[in-house]
Amino acid sequence: MPTLEQIENQVKQLTKTEEQALRDWLENMLEDELQMSDEFKAKIERGEQDIREGRVRTRKP
Repeated sequence: MPTLEQIENQVKQLTKTEEQALRDWLENMLEDELQMSDEFKAKIERGEQDIREGRVRTRKP
């Protein structure tokens, strides 16, 4: 298995298109690995409930 230093050197040799593909792949992989905490899930549920019940406000720029 290559070392981190070897991988870093190889990444530096990628074309811009390859860099973007790698970035997209890494973002997707990391996003898939994230797990939402119970506290975060509860906040999302409360926010959705507020929206359903009309407890919202519009922010004006």
